[in-house]
Amino acid sequence: MERPGRKVRSWLMLKLALATVLLGLGLVACSDTIKAPSAPAAVATQSVTEYASGLTGPRGLAFGPDGKLYVALAGTGGSNTTTPAQCEQVPAPVGPYGGGTTASIVSIDASGSVTTVADNLPSAVDALPSKDVLGVADVAFIGDTLYALIQGGGCSHGNPGFPNSVVKVNADGSTTMIANLSAFYKAHPVAHPEAEDFEPDGTPYSMVAVRGALYVVEANHGEVDRVTPDGAITRVVDVSAFANGHIVPTSIGYHGNFFVGNLGTFPTAAGSESVFKLTPSGQMMAWINGLTTVLGVAFDHDGRMYVLETTTVDNGPAPATGDIVRVSRSGAHTVIASGLNFPTAMTFGPDGALYVSESGFGAAPGTSSIVRIEP
Repeated sequence: MERPGRKVRSWLMLKLALATVLLGLGLVACSDTIKAPSAPAAVATQSVTEYASGLTGPRGLAFGPDGKLYVALAGTGGSNTTTPAQCEQVPAPVGPYGGGTTASIVSIDASGSVTTVADNLPSAVDALPSKDVLGVADVAFIGDTLYALIQGGGCSHGNPGFPNSVVKVNADGSTTMIANLSAFYKAHPVAHPEAEDFEPDGTPYSMVAVRGALYVVEANHGEVDRVTPDGAITRVVDVSAFANGHIVPTSIGYHGNFFVGNLGTFPTAAGSESVFKLTPSGQMMAWINGLTTVLGVAFDHDGRMYVLETTTVDNGPAPATGDIVRVSRSGAHTVIASGLNFPTAMTFGPDGALYVSESGFGAAPGTSSIVRIEP
């Protein structure tokens, strides 16, 4: 799984490539790995309509029991910095980060009206010209309780007072930290960290609620961890050990087992990434190949898998090349939506439509949106 000869990888290469671009401008049934078809994927592009706009760095999203869509927003970072004397730093040119409290969570009703649910959450902006931002990475519900995944926290992100963590969102908009992920990552290193772009506080990217617990994917170190509402953290799998290297797991979905998508290294090689099947006991295997830069995995009511690819070209990333692929039980790929601009996450709504965070990377504040797609 390791790609020899590429010494600078994953998020670092994505950030560098984005800087260049921006400045220049269902469930398979068999037990074996499903190979991508040799012919190009079929295309059945559906209409894409704007559901809400005016957002800043939309990332993970989930529908609540009230029928509203809850969206994690990365924010715009800040100007707080830390020094090597205080903590280990993210290597240049990505570090040092500028930390602040500009991340938030919003809810969106059926009319597209946006309401702030929680704000003043950790956000961190890197040192590259593209100014990529980490903030709130994802949201999920256990019953009526909303939980958020903090990605922009921690000393290495300029926010020493608020670590990367899972927090509970209270009714008054305040948050209560239930699990300190920064501390866990530092106390439990993975087998094969990547030194060139190592994030000491980690970059947890997505989470899913299953049977009363939250399962969190950390992309930079490469791991999946289980977090309970009382704050217990246990590692489900060290992805870096499974892959013997740095494949950058990003997204997680659940349909009888967990399915984890990976971003891969940059610049992109179209069709080189996968979705992996992960059992609750920690057994992991390649499941669907022939994908590119996977940032989302979801299942419809019929158990069919949908995969979100943030860019699909060779030597990317490139704007407006994201898509959503539906995978049949035979392993055939059908593109159901294309031309998406750096999408970052997706979820199914109670109406059976897909809701996607678009322009989640690199867009000016207030210019990102959520789009709705009927598959």
